[in-house]
Amino acid sequence: MTYLLLKFGHVLGAILMGAGLLGVWLADLRSRQLRDLGAFAEAIRSIAVFYDGLVVPGALLLAASGTWMIAAFYGGLAGLAIPWLAGMVLLFLAEFIEGNTITRRYFLRLRRLTRQALAEGQFTPALERERAQRVPSFTHFLDLPILTLIIALGVMKPDTWTLFFVGAAAAVAIATLLTWWIPRLYPWSHA
Repeated sequence: MTYLLLKFGHVLGAILMGAGLLGVWLADLRSRQLRDLGAFAEAIRSIAVFYDGLVVPGALLLAASGTWMIAAFYGGLAGLAIPWLAGMVLLFLAEFIEGNTITRRYFLRLRRLTRQALAEGQFTPALERERAQRVPSFTHFLDLPILTLIIALGVMKPDTWTLFFVGAAAAVAIATLLTWWIPRLYPWSHA
């Protein structure tokens, strides 16, 4: 019974995190389309709501249930010799660290600069410079492909590292393409 409850918690965490990341992605995409500062500010606020309301609780639930399952049912650290399990842990830790450093800080700066722009009544050069940052955009566009790979590893449970490496390469390629393509689709200029 404990395993089933932990598995349910793990799936629920993945659903919450996935829904939140999808919401963040859509709100960010919407913000790139907007030329009205008030509507832009609302899209940026939505990003914070999705992160804080869904992504963070989902990630914490995943971390807690995953750690407990590994400790109780997969031999603790010895379980990390299993390619699919080690791959899931490695990707989750990388995304957790990246998400709470690069991407989260970027969106916090974006929210702060948006508030300043609202106070001034117009898009500011600082806000436009921040919005044009490539590295945070890349890491943001990497979130959903990596989550998809994590889920694929957990569902398919491959006994080799092939899916991990092919999936990671595909995730980086997708994020790179989106980082190049999305800004061209919605140029960031309010002049």
